[in-house]
Amino acid sequence: MEGKNEQRAGLLYGIGAYVMWGLVPLFWPLLKPSGAIEILAHRMVWSLGVVTIALLAIRRWAWIGELVRDRRKLALISVAAATITVNWGLYIWAVNNGQVVEASLGYFINPLVTIAMGVLLLGERLRPVQWTAVATGLAAVLVLAIGYGRPPWISLVLAFSFATYGLIKKKVNMGGLESLAAETAVLFVPALGFLLWLAATGKSTFTAGGTEHGFLLAATGIVTAIPLICFGAAAVRVPLSTLGLLQYLAPVFQFGLGVVYFKESMPPERWAGFALVWLALSLLTWDALRTARRNRALAVKLLATAAAAPATATPTPEGAAILPGDAATLPSDAAPPGGTTTPAPEAAATAGPEAPNPTQQKIT
Repeated sequence: MEGKNEQRAGLLYGIGAYVMWGLVPLFWPLLKPSGAIEILAHRMVWSLGVVTIALLAIRRWAWIGELVRDRRKLALISVAAATITVNWGLYIWAVNNGQVVEASLGYFINPLVTIAMGVLLLGERLRPVQWTAVATGLAAVLVLAIGYGRPPWISLVLAFSFATYGLIKKKVNMGGLESLAAETAVLFVPALGFLLWLAATGKSTFTAGGTEHGFLLAATGIVTAIPLICFGAAAVRVPLSTLGLLQYLAPVFQFGLGVVYFKESMPPERWAGFALVWLALSLLTWDALRTARRNRALAVKLLATAAAAPATATPTPEGAAILPGDAATLPSDAAPPGGTTTPAPEAAATAGPEAPNPTQQKIT
């Protein structure tokens, strides 16, 4: 019973996190007349404050010394911080300039971009259904480019920056709070310097906009942290496949807000492009779930076979013993699903364990 309650709570936490990330386009317009760069700078500064309070509460500091001594990881964190700066800044600008639908498209096609990067940069091999999905995604971009009269550059920059950020986070392999703290610490000095420059030149809206506006700008740190806390609580309670499926809630809500609330135009060619993207994601999800079921069935079969076999130890050259059914003897495609992961929208810089994407299972 306790396990079921934990999973139910995890599901609610996960839904809450992704719904909040999906509804965040409602928040950024409240910060006008602040520009996207000023909003971004406030988000960096106040996020570090919120995360520092969280770290003080859980007394987790040992990672700082390890990070400082690891120059390679520190360099990767710096690149990740620069990448998420581009993503956050463009996203805020897009929302406040009537491009919510195109911004949501960026997060819809992000899994396709991540898969393509895996093939091009990591030499991964795709299954036929995954190739079909990627080709369908490329067709969708072409249709949208024809419809717009230009490439959907907002979507593409958001998707590629987010995919790049996810790849870096995978290599860094740090916890969510630690990663966010390190990235915002890297960004803190330039962000604070920019805000001070705005204040010195009389261009800051932090105090000029009144107390309420100042509180809203400070709340950008809370808007970043609360979904993080919910996501972290969900990640340790629900299966990876469930969490991966939930990630699509965010762009779905963003798309709905763009069409229904912000009343952005949706000509036929835009609907056609989105339909192709959704078809591609449906193919990826179906293929991932099918592969996960097959891998679980194979793992159960192998374990059952091993349990029925005589427990005869086979000596290794090092003198160790590998028993039949040992995990080391299982084929790679019997491993639990997980593989490459993609952070969810607005979550990449705030995620605890990386949000798994069911469309990106381990490629066998």
